[in-house]
Amino acid sequence: MIRVERRLSDTFKEFAASGKAGGVILILCTLLSLALANSAYGPVYVGFWHQYVAGLSIEHWVNDALMAIFFLLIGLELQRELQNGELSDLRNAMLPILAAAGGIAVPALIHFMLNGGTPTQAGVGIPMATDIAFALGVLALLGSRVPASLKVFLTALAVMDDLGAIIVIAVFYSTGLSVAYLGGALAVFAGLMLMNRVLRVMALLPYLLGGAVMWFLMLKSGVHATIAGVLLAFAIPYSSKQDDVASPSHRLEHVLHKPVAFLILPIFALANTGIVISAGWTEELLSSNSLGIILGLVAGKPIGIVLFCFAAVAVGLCRLPLDLAWRHVLGAGMLGGIGFTMSIFITNLAFVGANETINASKMAILVASLVAGIAGFVWLKLFGKPLASDRDTDTMDFDVSEPAAPSR
Repeated sequence: MIRVERRLSDTFKEFAASGKAGGVILILCTLLSLALANSAYGPVYVGFWHQYVAGLSIEHWVNDALMAIFFLLIGLELQRELQNGELSDLRNAMLPILAAAGGIAVPALIHFMLNGGTPTQAGVGIPMATDIAFALGVLALLGSRVPASLKVFLTALAVMDDLGAIIVIAVFYSTGLSVAYLGGALAVFAGLMLMNRVLRVMALLPYLLGGAVMWFLMLKSGVHATIAGVLLAFAIPYSSKQDDVASPSHRLEHVLHKPVAFLILPIFALANTGIVISAGWTEELLSSNSLGIILGLVAGKPIGIVLFCFAAVAVGLCRLPLDLAWRHVLGAGMLGGIGFTMSIFITNLAFVGANETINASKMAILVASLVAGIAGFVWLKLFGKPLASDRDTDTMDFDVSEPAAPSR
């Protein structure tokens, strides 16, 4: 048996720390938005986000422009995971990759079973997503009471989950495709890759300017503009040396953490959770669409994550980290049911113009995310103790010997 000790990077620790505080701010902004939307100032508050500026509503600017920066950060994190993180080694990567696949497939299947062939079938992508900031924020509240490798596993899972959501958005929620604009956006991306791989340009500004042009072309193409943020992340030079402060990718990720956590996501919450709660909102939670969202997030996520992980370990594709048991995987699956940001984002794309369906879907997301977050927190607080409590919580030990059938 070979044990590989892997120290958590400073970048990862910073991201987890910002997630803890950012999650609290997201909750406060959501409560404030709900309160304002249902107060005497509700029409003014909701109307504010629908005012047009430079051809787009303020809500549209938030969801298409500010969220492109959020997707840029997601892309930078994904690149780091692929280069230096949990996804850089195929054996270690298989567990979170398959966990994410299960966490996408089972919730989507549950929603489709309830809504297939109906006008709300387009909502099948809503329960697929996991909110990284909230999930890691809840896990951060538990501190050393959970294994360090659980934090890394959940991060890798959530990043792959978001990658799946990004693919779903690009493929299924694109409208009115313009080949000319899409070709222009891809040409800019190719130019940025040329700057990186051939010309070895290390300054950030040319990439950011090119990214802005690519965003505009993507917006006009019919493919959702936020995809430009992900493409830009992979065009920016990355150093394989972990936490290399000279790496443009590392510098940008470091700069974006706090603005995304404390500004962009709170603004997104304010713009998208101004839900006017009608008298029969509890009855709407029993609609097929709302049930599909709630059951998909609360039940489908943990079931899919645990089943796919168990199957992968059973057939010998991978093994659990040494300080994890199946109870920890179940807890991560519960936290995976916190959909919030990405789920709300997909809701806006799935039901364009259907305001009542959008509001009902958002209420279902809020209820499901709240239940999933509380359930995951309580479960891990009671049963999340690391298998080796005297092990350094800032390190991860992985068993990379020949795989065997699970003994847990």
